[in-house]
Amino acid sequence: MIQQFLVRLLLAPVSILYGMGVSLRNFLYRKELLKGVDFDLPTISVGNLSVGGAGKTPHIEYLIRLLKDYIQVSTLSRGYKRKTKGFLAVEPTHNAEIVGDEPLQYKRKFPDIMVAVAESRIFAVPEMIAHRPNVQTILLDDAYQHRSIRPFINILLTEFSHPFTEDYLLPSGRLREWRSAYARADIIIVSKCPNEISEAERQHFIDTIKPFPKQKLFFSYYNYDNPYYILDPRYRAPLQEDWDVVLICAIARADYLVNHLTSKVNSVKVLEYEDHRYFTKRDVGQLKATYDNLDSNKKLIITTEKDAMRLELHRPYLVEHRLPVFVIPVLVDFHFDEGEQFDDLIKNRLLEFRA
Repeated sequence: MIQQFLVRLLLAPVSILYGMGVSLRNFLYRKELLKGVDFDLPTISVGNLSVGGAGKTPHIEYLIRLLKDYIQVSTLSRGYKRKTKGFLAVEPTHNAEIVGDEPLQYKRKFPDIMVAVAESRIFAVPEMIAHRPNVQTILLDDAYQHRSIRPFINILLTEFSHPFTEDYLLPSGRLREWRSAYARADIIIVSKCPNEISEAERQHFIDTIKPFPKQKLFFSYYNYDNPYYILDPRYRAPLQEDWDVVLICAIARADYLVNHLTSKVNSVKVLEYEDHRYFTKRDVGQLKATYDNLDSNKKLIITTEKDAMRLELHRPYLVEHRLPVFVIPVLVDFHFDEGEQFDDLIKNRLLEFRA
């Protein structure tokens, strides 16, 4: 604890310089010396103040499920760590190196919607409309800091166990902006909550965040579905108490998933890497060795849906060595029976949109 404090103290001057740059940029937008663009269709931004880990991808998927049967919804991401450049409309036949793991995940799960990637969102939106003129709403993935577009609805996520109110600016902390930037949000979601939280815990977050009257505060948590085989989703494997699991993941803060697995199976051996890592041959070799050395008659490998997009690049190896890699899907739900209230809020706001 003392070491962490000292590191934070040493990095504080750099954080202050970084914060000054962020403040200047936000000041220019507030004074409209830099202007965000409005489009003739509603955009919904889903992002956070910190670097990764708040659960943007499952919440984007929640919005897709909510809207896709009513309007032509689409998603726009930068395609983080992809090995291509420029605008691309994602196809199910692409791989993670071409379009990035999260956009590929969206397209594989929802093949009927348009999914696009581009470094510049402001130029990508007209491209999307040109590709699919019937698009009615665009979900902007991880766009809270990308102020060149003014979203019609701005959703801010903050993780239950790592709220922005207790964090610090980069590099001494994980915040990409000052805490006060939460004021731009229309909706704040405290994400990755425990399966049960008390009214006192809820009130603690309300008192700490202090949402403005215009802001709505929700609390969400994950429901994990039965894992499916990475090479054929038709095969499912409900988790059992006598199983031993090797978890391979490259996501920001895997503790939420580890805690879930620990409560469902006999043991969990974790192979954890930095967020969005492209697994190397050495990584999958270590995965095989860890699995082979696990002294158990009932064992399997678990990974996340996002990680599966990158593990799939090693498909020949997985097939050759018959590694039983299963992917665990995640669904978002809301505490305090407020799921319907959240759904209605999004739908009603979209109905209010005027070009």
